[in-house]
Amino acid sequence: MGRGWEGLALKVMRGRDFAFTVTTAEDVTTDCRRVRFADGGMLDATGVHPTMWVRLWFPEAGRPHQRAYTLVDPDPAAGTFGIDFALHDGPASRWASAAAPGDSIQATVQGSAFAAPEPTPRRMFLVGDRASAPAIGSLLRALPGVPATIWLETQHDSDERLPVSRTGRDHHDFRFVPREDAGGRLAAQVRTALPGLLGDPAEAYVWIACDTVTTRELARFVRKDLGVPRPRTHALGYWRP
Repeated sequence: MGRGWEGLALKVMRGRDFAFTVTTAEDVTTDCRRVRFADGGMLDATGVHPTMWVRLWFPEAGRPHQRAYTLVDPDPAAGTFGIDFALHDGPASRWASAAAPGDSIQATVQGSAFAAPEPTPRRMFLVGDRASAPAIGSLLRALPGVPATIWLETQHDSDERLPVSRTGRDHHDFRFVPREDAGGRLAAQVRTALPGLLGDPAEAYVWIACDTVTTRELARFVRKDLGVPRPRTHALGYWRP
């Protein structure tokens, strides 16, 4: 099956194609399914970094649907990793719900990168939601000695039980925020709390990855209003509302 203009654009940008094979699949909450894959040689070819993501191609109704997902617990030695799928209506969710060992899926690696903050921050401030929860988990594991305040926007009660929420609960401050007002409640809580928590902006690290509108608003607030230097911030809209 062809991949249309998206596939052509990724090829022009030197995207690298791989085939992944399902090894296991399990529901980690009532609204989230984790599928583990054999990587088809990807991790050996590309290396691994925190927040690393890939594009998967889901065939449905005779056409491809491309979605990006963060790797969960990648193991280069074993050549395996997991991906967490939100269970809702859509090609990716339907594919993940039926995934079984031996199934395969095509993937493209292009655009994923990460630069660790230097010097190491005194504290991290992470703002995300269910889509970016795996990336948040990878950051907490990559900088295990750095405490973090995490605002995690939730759409279901089960989101508070996502695996990342069990990462260093005694070391980190998790703040769950139900999604309301198209992300407005999350933005308001961060804008209210962050100034009193931030300390020296040059010693912090602020990472924001939620819907595009909220991400843009908070990135502007952090950089312009709070004066956090651009190298000490990262902002990427993970999805469009």
